[in-house]
Amino acid sequence: MRTDLFDFELPATRIALRPASPRDAARMLVVQPDGVLRDRTVAELPQWLEPGDQLVVNDTKVISAQLKGRRIGRETEPKIEATLIKRLDGSRWRALVRPAKKLAPGDIVRFGNEGKVCLLGHLDAEVEAKGDEGEITLSFSFHGPALDQAIADLGTPPLPPYIASKRTPDDRDAADYQTMFAANEGAVAAPTAGLHFTPELETALRRHGVELHRITLHVGAGTFLPVKVEETSAHNMHAEWGSISADTAAALNAARANGGRIVAVGTTSLRLLESATAEDGTVQPFDGETSIFITPGYRFRAVDILMTNFHLPRSTLFMLVSAFSGLDTMKRAYAHAIAAGYRFYSYGDACLLFRAPD
Repeated sequence: MRTDLFDFELPATRIALRPASPRDAARMLVVQPDGVLRDRTVAELPQWLEPGDQLVVNDTKVISAQLKGRRIGRETEPKIEATLIKRLDGSRWRALVRPAKKLAPGDIVRFGNEGKVCLLGHLDAEVEAKGDEGEITLSFSFHGPALDQAIADLGTPPLPPYIASKRTPDDRDAADYQTMFAANEGAVAAPTAGLHFTPELETALRRHGVELHRITLHVGAGTFLPVKVEETSAHNMHAEWGSISADTAAALNAARANGGRIVAVGTTSLRLLESATAEDGTVQPFDGETSIFITPGYRFRAVDILMTNFHLPRSTLFMLVSAFSGLDTMKRAYAHAIAAGYRFYSYGDACLLFRAPD
């Protein structure tokens, strides 16, 4: 399909720079199977689900993947900013770097800021390789848990560029940009639909007879990247690591056999569930990478309802929701949301999508 089919105009004033407080006070646009739109709030989510439904959340935790430092060992020592995007092994990470033109293979980057102490006072990394668009491979001087601790000490959680370009990240973001389910470190972006949940909302869902399950998909920086090709078939989808336990898969299959629906909280949960589900609709245990790219025409095997935020034009995520509820329906829903003042993107409002009839 042509990627321009997924374009739309979004006023900059619709981009949320802070989350709603409390989190479940965010607005929620309900998109029913027949395309009818309802303006609600996240706190009303239990009213739209039924006893026996299975809510699936992503329990990944955002790491402090934003590092600042300088190149050392040459005549000049320019400042370097790196965003870790994928762990390669115990000591190596793939990263996006600015300015990439200042680095060459063999260079050493020393990360650390005045007043912040990490073990010996700094964290060094050698530039092992350079790729396209500022992507490099960093080989760090520490390994394993020591490296993880160093990154945690020296880094900050990376905010999406559409927020970081409009205001300076601060201490509030360290808490705001984690979901209440965050447990397994490895993401460089938050699974943002989960940001809307509170303990009170979880209690209300359980009292309503909705079960909650945790799976893990470590969200990568590729989630921010626009689709630059003219045809969706030419897009190279980024890979992300995920895991679904055997117990969770068995519980979901048993619930579906009894008529329960699977409700994915976020596109990350949906992508992992669909990656792990066989043609007959059976959810399998999963442990590995997925690069599933969902566009209109895809036949959904696992997920019946999707709770998600509002996404970027021409993004793989807007393509996914268009596949789920129909392109025309989602264009109409987004036009309504813009006109009605809904807040977009990571800190923005939610929508609850019911899958379009096959």
